[in-house]
Amino acid sequence: MTENHIEELLRKNIEMICDEEESMIVVGQQVCNASNGRSDLTAVDNNGNIVLIEIKRDRKDIESRKDVFEFQAIRYAASYATIADTEDLVNKIYGPYVEKYRSDFEFPSLTSSELGTRILNEFLDINNVLDQFNKKQKIVLVASDFDEQTLSAVAWLNDSGVDISCFKLIPYKIQETIVFNVTKVLPLNEYNDYYVNFLEKGISAKNQKTGLTKRVLPKIDAMIEWGVIKPGDIIKAKDRTERAILLNNGLVEYDGEVLSMQKWLKTLYGWSSIQTYVFAVHEATGKTLAEIRQKYMDEQSKKEI
Repeated sequence: MTENHIEELLRKNIEMICDEEESMIVVGQQVCNASNGRSDLTAVDNNGNIVLIEIKRDRKDIESRKDVFEFQAIRYAASYATIADTEDLVNKIYGPYVEKYRSDFEFPSLTSSELGTRILNEFLDINNVLDQFNKKQKIVLVASDFDEQTLSAVAWLNDSGVDISCFKLIPYKIQETIVFNVTKVLPLNEYNDYYVNFLEKGISAKNQKTGLTKRVLPKIDAMIEWGVIKPGDIIKAKDRTERAILLNNGLVEYDGEVLSMQKWLKTLYGWSSIQTYVFAVHEATGKTLAEIRQKYMDEQSKKEI
């Protein structure tokens, strides 16, 4: 697989490097800045951040490049800091992107700029971050493997307040099918194990200490096991009329089709990735799955005390 293959894969499936607690819309591809540098993918997340996604095929590709991977991304992110407002983003980046992939979008009567403005403002408004647009920039690095120097630099940048993460994306061919293993390497709760000491060999990801993994919230299967929701319950899309039936495997049935809740919701909202538990409402209680999950976890914590 080439870097271009991976870029197109992520453009269409950005949820591969998100989780169910994050919403994101892709707004640009191969965006050229004033210095003729090209960033691979550009997105906006549910916090209003502009997200720069840089891709390298493998560790060899990272080490052979003249420009250091993470610092190349930082330069691109710095150029995005100059985006003044949503109109500026649409004019420079999102409008041309919508025009290029016009068949992916509805509302043919709207111009690409009008449609881009509509989608972006709706996304920010629903997530209550209109006034937070581009206050910060976020960087995501994707490769099948990372060298110690890159991990050390990214760990230090995170520890210093820069929002930058690393994802390993490894393809496997099983008969005629390509499957992907996606692992978030950084950020962690602590970064010391990734710092390259001047006198000692750096510690790689595979040798990291236990207890430094990212906290992961329970998923839909755990909520069914707890009994706080059950198969057959009606799940409603937040602020919409569409409803789906929850199945015993955590999937939903909608309009005769069985889908993951992520796929169902992101199709309804037209976003690249969506906060599943925030936008899925349990019709019987009127609460989002995030609220139901948090209530149960709070109650269990009180019992433990």
